[in-house]
Amino acid sequence: MASDKLSTYRSKRDFQKTAEPSGDTQLARSNRGRFVIQKHDATRLHYDLRLELDGVFKSWAVTKGPSLDPHDKRLAVEVEDHPLDYGDFEGTIPKGQYGGGTVMLWDRGYWEPEGNKSPEQALAKGDFKFTLEGKRLHGSFVLVRMRNDRNGGKRTNWLLIKHHDEFSVENNGEAILEENDTSVASGRTMEMIAAGKGRKPKPFMVEGGDVQA
Repeated sequence: MASDKLSTYRSKRDFQKTAEPSGDTQLARSNRGRFVIQKHDATRLHYDLRLELDGVFKSWAVTKGPSLDPHDKRLAVEVEDHPLDYGDFEGTIPKGQYGGGTVMLWDRGYWEPEGNKSPEQALAKGDFKFTLEGKRLHGSFVLVRMRNDRNGGKRTNWLLIKHHDEFSVENNGEAILEENDTSVASGRTMEMIAAGKGRKPKPFMVEGGDVQA
């Protein structure tokens, strides 16, 4: 059950202090797998990739953000599963709370697995290919699990790599991050979100199904 998968997520957060969703809201599953990428200005700025699977968001913290250049191999640290209603979260996690900092909905849309293996099988193997259809990211990507953690820790590290296709570029693959620095859900900058200014994000993950952004 999704609730069991969220035990680690819930144990790390005090929902009396953070506005992050607890995961108690039951959201209708979509006919297509949904994804979000959240720009997260925590201790270190990074981008959180979340892919809907089995009632939760499988999640990775991509340290430098996604790149459209297939030569770039972006470190993606696997983190705990997140609830589906996290796909609508935009705001500031209070200082002192886990992941404290400002969160922006940088991209969102749908994803599909590639290949003959199920997503679960591909993840277990450590070679997970998928296609994104978002507002900003499109085309084929792969997550490849690294054999050994570079620091010898308990983290599960992956590499996020763009495949060669019509959406890839041969250099300056991070330009998409610099050229698109507002929320796809509210149009706000990180500074506006941190200050609590501007309109609230338009929902995507809602009870009863999707709202098209």
